[in-house]
Amino acid sequence: MNLLRFITLLSVGTSLLTAATPDRPNIVWLSTEDISPHIGFMGDPHAITPHLDEFANEGVVYNRTYTTAGVCAPVRSAVITGMYQSSLGTQHMRSAAHLPDHIQLFPSYLRQAGYYTSNNSKTDYQLPKGEPALKGVWDDSSGKGHWRNRPDSDQPFFAVFNFGGTHESGIESDSKYRDVTANLTAAERQDTLALTTYPPYYPETPNARENWKRNYELITAMDAWAGDLIQQLKDDGLYENTIIFFWSDHGIGLPRGKRWLYESGTHIPLAVRVPAAYRIPGQITPGTVDRQLISSIDFAPTVLHLAGVELPPQFQGRPFLGANLPPTREYIYGARDRMDERYDIIRMVRDQRFRYIRNYEPLKTYYQYMNTPEKGTTMADLRRLHDAGTLAPIPEMFFAPRKPVEELYEVDLDYHEINNLADDPAYASTLARLREVHLQWVRDTRDTGLIPEPILVTEEKRLGNRYDILRQNDDATFSTRLAHIANQASTGPDALPELVAALDDAQPSIRYWGAIGIGNIGRPAANSTTPLLATALRDESIIVRVAAARALCRLGKPAKALPVLTAVLRDGAQWERLHAANVLDEIDEQARPVLAAMHTALEPRPDLEQAGKYTVRVINRALNQLEGTTREVR
Repeated sequence: MNLLRFITLLSVGTSLLTAATPDRPNIVWLSTEDISPHIGFMGDPHAITPHLDEFANEGVVYNRTYTTAGVCAPVRSAVITGMYQSSLGTQHMRSAAHLPDHIQLFPSYLRQAGYYTSNNSKTDYQLPKGEPALKGVWDDSSGKGHWRNRPDSDQPFFAVFNFGGTHESGIESDSKYRDVTANLTAAERQDTLALTTYPPYYPETPNARENWKRNYELITAMDAWAGDLIQQLKDDGLYENTIIFFWSDHGIGLPRGKRWLYESGTHIPLAVRVPAAYRIPGQITPGTVDRQLISSIDFAPTVLHLAGVELPPQFQGRPFLGANLPPTREYIYGARDRMDERYDIIRMVRDQRFRYIRNYEPLKTYYQYMNTPEKGTTMADLRRLHDAGTLAPIPEMFFAPRKPVEELYEVDLDYHEINNLADDPAYASTLARLREVHLQWVRDTRDTGLIPEPILVTEEKRLGNRYDILRQNDDATFSTRLAHIANQASTGPDALPELVAALDDAQPSIRYWGAIGIGNIGRPAANSTTPLLATALRDESIIVRVAAARALCRLGKPAKALPVLTAVLRDGAQWERLHAANVLDEIDEQARPVLAAMHTALEPRPDLEQAGKYTVRVINRALNQLEGTTREVR
C-alpha cells in the first residue's frame, strides 16, 4: 500500500470514528443503597463482585469518596441539588423542606440542554409533594425509567438506576434477603466465620456474624444487577458513548455504620468509566486508583461539567472530571441531625489523614434508642449483652452515657476509629486546625441544623423556604453568632457568662442554645441561673421554654419545669412535642411525677403528621424504662 492511499484510508477512518461519536456523552448512574466499600475493586478480600470489578478496571476507582451524611434521604437531597442538606434545611430525616425559586434539581439543567433524563426510580429528596422544583426534572421517573424509552435514539441521555436490595432491610428481613439472593450460586455464598473484615465494635454472636455475611451476599446480588445494565449498554451499541458512575448512597446498614459520620457510615465505593472518546489526556488512566477526596456533593457538578452544561452559582460541590478542573479538595464535610425520633447534632471534617467529629450534644449516648435500628438483630445483641454486663470493651464504648465533645482519628492507622486522639497533646495542632475548618464550614454554608426544628418550620412559613433563614435576615450577625453559641454550649463552665447573655438575645435560636448550654453545665450553674431559667419558662418561643425546662431539670429543680414540658407534650406542634418528649426521656426519674401525662401522650394525635408517631416512640421508651415494661409501638 502506498503512503498516499494509507493516509487517505486513515483520514476516512478517523472521520468515521468522529462521526460515530456524539459530541455529548450519555451518562448513566448505577446507585445502590447502604453499602460500604465491600467491593472487589475497593480492595475487599472477601467481595464477590466480578461485573463491577471488570467495569472498574476499565475506569478509575476513587477510593476516598464520602457522603454528606450517613443516611439516605439527606444525602439524596444534597446529591440532587448539589448543595449541603444543612444549607437547604433538609437535614432532618423525613422532613420536607421547600426550596427557594432559584434552586433547581440538577437533572433539570440537563433536560433544558437537550438531554433525555430518566430515573428508575428512587427519589427521596426530602421535598414536599408538589414542590415546584420537582417539575421538569425527569422525562420519566418510574419503575420503567430507561434510556430505551427516549423518543429519539440520537438524543443524549442521563439515566439513573437504583438498587434497593442492599438496603438495611435486606439484612434484617429474612424474606427480603432470600428474595434478593435467590439466584446466588453456592460459590457466591459466604462463610460467616471466614470474614476477617468483621469490625471490633460488633458483638461476637451468631446473629451479628450472619448479618455481616448477608451484607456481602446482597452486594453480590447487586453486582449481577449492575452487570446486566452494563451489558444492556453494550447490546445497544452505547457502551463507548456512555460515561458510567457506580456509587452507594452511604455506608453499611448496621449499627455504627448507617446514620453515623465515621468511615463506616460515610465512606462509599465509587468507580467511573469514561470512554476513550471523552477522556481528557492525562486525567483518566483505566485500571488506576485515584486517592483525591471526593464528596457526594460533587456528583451533580461533575455530571453537568461532563455534559458541557454551565454550573449554577449556588452549587457547593466541584467537578472532579472533565476539562479545566478546580483544585482538588482539601476536606470532606458531613452532618448528622435528627434521625427519625432522636436529635443528635454532629458535624464532621475529614482530610487525607484525619477525621474530626464535633458532638454538639455530648450529653447524649451514642446509641440513643430508635425504633427502626433497634429492630435489627445486631443492635438487639448489642443491647442485650450491654444490659447483661457481658459486652466486650470496644462495643461497650458506644453505650457510654455521654460522648466526648470532640473526636479525632488518624484513619489510615485506625480505620475502625476506636482510638480517639482529641486529648493527645501530640495532636493538639491538628485538632485545632480541623476544629476551625469545621467552624468555618458551619459559618460559610449557613448551617440550618443549628436552628431548632420548630423554629425552622416557623421561619419557613414566613420566608417560603429554610435556605433563606440565615441569609435574608435583618440581623447581619445572626449566622455567625449562632455558630459560635452552639459551639460554646458544650464547652463547659467557662462559657457560662456567654450562655447567660444569650438568654436575652433577640433570636430564639440563640436563646435556645443559651439554655441548652446552661443545662449542659448542670448543677454548678444552679445558683446564678435558676431565676433566669424560670423567666425563660415563659419565653415567647415554645422551644426556648422546653430548653429552659430541660436546664432546670439538669440543675436539680424540676418542679416548675415539668408542667411546661407536659403542656407542650399535650398541646405543642409536631416537633415541639418531640423535643419535649426527648427531654422527659432524658431526665429519667425526674419525670416520674408526670407519668399520667406521658401515658396520655401514647395516644397518637390525628392532627399531626403520621399522627406524631415519633413522639409516641420516645414516650413509650421512657415509660418502659421507668415502669419496667416492654410495650412496643409503631
